[in-house]
Amino acid sequence: MTETYLIGTYTRRISKGVYQLELDPDNQKLQNLEFVGEAIDPTYIAESKNKRIYAITKVKDEKTGDVSGGFYEWDGTQTTYPLAPIAGIHDQETSPAYIAVDDNRKLVFTANYHAGIVSTYKIAENGAISLADRIMDKGTLGFRPEQQDGPHPHYINLTPDNRLVVVDLGVDKVYLYDVDDSGKLTPVSELQMEDGYGPRHITFDAKKNVAYLVGELSSNVAVLDYDAQAGKLSLRNILSTIPDDWTEHNGAAAIRLSSDGRFVYVSNRGNNTIAVFSSDTAGNLTLVQRIATEGDFPRDFNFSDDESFVICLNQNSDNATLYARDAQSGKLTMVQKDFAVPEGVSVLRRL
Repeated sequence: MTETYLIGTYTRRISKGVYQLELDPDNQKLQNLEFVGEAIDPTYIAESKNKRIYAITKVKDEKTGDVSGGFYEWDGTQTTYPLAPIAGIHDQETSPAYIAVDDNRKLVFTANYHAGIVSTYKIAENGAISLADRIMDKGTLGFRPEQQDGPHPHYINLTPDNRLVVVDLGVDKVYLYDVDDSGKLTPVSELQMEDGYGPRHITFDAKKNVAYLVGELSSNVAVLDYDAQAGKLSLRNILSTIPDDWTEHNGAAAIRLSSDGRFVYVSNRGNNTIAVFSSDTAGNLTLVQRIATEGDFPRDFNFSDDESFVICLNQNSDNATLYARDAQSGKLTMVQKDFAVPEGVSVLRRL
């Protein structure tokens, strides 16, 4: 049976917005790219259990030229494309960098990289969207050029114990918040990473009480211990995602953890690889593979439903690459490349 994935993109060259594609596991191929909905730079997407699709975007006032950012909400039960928004909110000075959904509390979260803010929104039964809370990240800016213009929250999502985690590239911090049913945020703790680490994304292993934090600017992955009772992260160790002799630019991007907790995957933009790490019973990482993404600037990748395949998007070369995944070794084998996807940034399995 085919699986369907939503594709977030930039719309700077050839993309028109959000797309979807199919994976045919039996024939080991990607197929049927389809245009889902128009939006400006809908780089990240979230989907609720009732199939509401939330896509980051920005809008421009034709009279004043002013740009504001936020997100659209689409009814994903509809199958006549392109979809028209059923709701939306654009109350930020530019478009966010990440979006996530809390189904139980009917909330949507955004992290705005350029504005330095994180926001929570309440979603009414009819789909209406209203701002619930907003916080600006604070801290000492890192030394790298990309960090000099302020805080840069790059990721926001729920922890396994339903706190909210925010990852900030600008101030090298990871924030944890409690969030109530109304969307109000209460600070719990902060983890200060080393100067210039450039945190980007994080993933948690609830069974091992660890989290893995990718550093975009340092091309590292950190193993963090997570004390769920105290709501506190602490650094255990740091590993590189690129070869020791790599001297050209690289920005580590997406991070994924296999559902059995045995393997961690990180994409490298510049080195144009996916680094594969094994995770032992204590959560410690060991590099087992780096494999070419068969394209330029791999932003995101994701597992198939049973994790026997991995789909990777190469933004600059406008292609997706499909890998077969060995569950025992964690290693990837390329089975398809050059499947056309315009300016691909994120890939999300449809519910």
